[in-house]
Amino acid sequence: MGNGEARVRGLAARAGGWSARHRWAAVGIWVLFVVLAMGLGSAAGRVDVKDSDQLKGETHTAARIIEDAGIDEPAGESVLIQTRGGGLKATDAEFRSAVTAVVEAVEGTGKVTDVTSPYDTKTISKDGRSALVQFDMRGESDTAGERVEPVLKAVEGVQKDHASLRIEEIGGASMMKTFDDAFGDDFKKAEYSAVPVALGILLIAFGALVAALLPVALAVTAIMATMGLMGIVSHLQPMSDTANSVMLLVGMAVGVDYCLFYLRREREEREAGHDAQTALRIAAATSGRAIVVSGVTVCVAMAGMLFTGLAEFEAMGLASLMVVAVAMVGSVTVLPALLSLLGGRVEKGRIPFLRRRKAGGSQDSRFWTAVLRRVLARPVISVAVAAGALLAITAPALGMKTQQFTLDQEFGDSLPIVQTYNRLNDAFPGGSEPAEVVVRADDINAPEVKSALADFRDRAISSGASRGPVEIKLHDSQNVAFVYVPLVGGSDQDRAGESLDKLRDEVRPATLGKVDGVEAPITGQIAGSKDFNDQLAGAVIPVFAFVVVFAFLLMLLSFRSLTIALTSIVLNLLSVGAAYGILVAVFQHGWGASLVGAEGVGAIITWLPLFLFVILFGLSMDYHVFVVSRIREARLRGLATKDAIRHGVVTTAGVVTSAAVIMVAVFAIFGTLSMQSMKQMGVGLAAAVLIDATIIRGVLLPAVMALLGERNWYLPKWLHRLPDVTHDEAPRAVVAGPAARDDEGEPLKV
Repeated sequence: MGNGEARVRGLAARAGGWSARHRWAAVGIWVLFVVLAMGLGSAAGRVDVKDSDQLKGETHTAARIIEDAGIDEPAGESVLIQTRGGGLKATDAEFRSAVTAVVEAVEGTGKVTDVTSPYDTKTISKDGRSALVQFDMRGESDTAGERVEPVLKAVEGVQKDHASLRIEEIGGASMMKTFDDAFGDDFKKAEYSAVPVALGILLIAFGALVAALLPVALAVTAIMATMGLMGIVSHLQPMSDTANSVMLLVGMAVGVDYCLFYLRREREEREAGHDAQTALRIAAATSGRAIVVSGVTVCVAMAGMLFTGLAEFEAMGLASLMVVAVAMVGSVTVLPALLSLLGGRVEKGRIPFLRRRKAGGSQDSRFWTAVLRRVLARPVISVAVAAGALLAITAPALGMKTQQFTLDQEFGDSLPIVQTYNRLNDAFPGGSEPAEVVVRADDINAPEVKSALADFRDRAISSGASRGPVEIKLHDSQNVAFVYVPLVGGSDQDRAGESLDKLRDEVRPATLGKVDGVEAPITGQIAGSKDFNDQLAGAVIPVFAFVVVFAFLLMLLSFRSLTIALTSIVLNLLSVGAAYGILVAVFQHGWGASLVGAEGVGAIITWLPLFLFVILFGLSMDYHVFVVSRIREARLRGLATKDAIRHGVVTTAGVVTSAAVIMVAVFAIFGTLSMQSMKQMGVGLAAAVLIDATIIRGVLLPAVMALLGERNWYLPKWLHRLPDVTHDEAPRAVVAGPAARDDEGEPLKV
């Protein structure tokens, strides 16, 4: 390292130094890693989460029975035939003619099987003005949406011939096709637009094309490598499309952020007059270390999802963890190599109207300098106002209601099929999403089993859990029966949940439960939602405890300060709480929902609170570690605590602002989607990052640290035995003066 300076200690500094000295080797190793990961992942193929692994409880048991029996449940479809204006009834000749025409039309496509007439199955509404023709799609249910087009066209043809009736198709296949057509391109546009949005913001932040391209290039290559790794790892932990989308979001956000932190520090040191080699060494020892601390903390937070026991969460957690780890490694290895190779050429492609700062000029943000002056002058008032505002924003979260969304909640009235769904539920409550009882017996045709099935069907209606009709399908060779029970309550999940409880707790024990050797788990949309909620509720405390405890320990080890570790946790919890409050206010109560193109759906999607907690707790550490590291660095060079706070916040304000704008922009893209659950995720993430980068890091953090003074660096004697994972290089004196000392007069070590 030369120049008589202390030997560099620390993983990030050593990795950056090696990469800068062996730049071609570092770049080559990175490229080889990305290519190998993609190649091996492609060769291995990706294993996706199976239905039987999605949930525990009865839903899991039912899926396992179906899987073990080798039964491929087809995608069920229904055609709703309904009078317009209430003139005709199902008994009228014209209505019967329409039913016959529908049956003949769908059968004529050759794409369906088991077509049933409402006159045979008694699927006629109580008022006699609605009827259902039901059938199954041929082939695998997962791909039924690709084959349903001819059937939809056949039904449309019948509708044209019977203008006095409303004839509409709905079911698993038609909904799959509708969603794919309406939102498939929507998702792709959102994912693809993340890169140009990030690049545009970086162009403004750096004012040079090459400098802006580096973070995006590294983030994209990290994502590509992780996609390959997901294929390999999926053979141990199955993945999913949702995990892939979350991985892309997180990878773009942290990948760009980490490179941005490193690149801005290297540029700052060069503009302060250091040569390229020294500037790179300083960036490696400071921002590089902050990246490693932040990356490990984010990985630990993401690992919290592995404790939920929910396959989808486990897939999202592992995918996010991997992309953060890959982005972190790339930022402290290949980035220094590229910067060493490029040298001054990193400033190529300058944007004419964005003036470059003069070498040696101040890097301080004028806006944040003015804010900090007031915050540090009155820290008590600043803490009271900022904390009070955040607690007020958090307050609505106390009344948070979570549930799985029904079709109309998820999409509103934006799709015609949603209106069909509502009309079907009005005419046949629960008919669109019936409970499904999967019955397995030693002999499904045994008299006692058949008697219990018939008794279950009768009691399901007499108990008030269903208004019928209850349909029973036998699979004799597998000794399995499916019982479909439309639940009273329909799309009202609270009432439908009560009906489900009656089936599980009253009807089943009195009928099927009395037959030895019979299994009868109850699944379906309502049952799956209940089982998901129950399992998620049981996972909340372990996940929260794991994330908070390990984040606290990492902060304690990284900064060797009990105070910093505690305040880090409290500030992050405030940030997450504020995000919850905004979600509830906008999406549950509908306050300002129109401003984000949302609808007040009256609830928050079940999986979002825990997901947001894990993601936000991890991502908010990015800014916290970066800002506090700079404050600590200044303190250890001789500045008083209050001056160190001012220096640390204002010198990092530019990079934190740029990083936050990128994150907010990327997350906000998902807030533009039509699905309410995706809107909630995008708005929640964007709002939390915005609050975190402004109120938390710009006001509350410096005010709290100013109040604590020297107690910020407090570490009890009994904790001095903790391993020292800090570095001891003094890359640049902030001011001339004596070395900082701890409470006992001993020099503080970096």
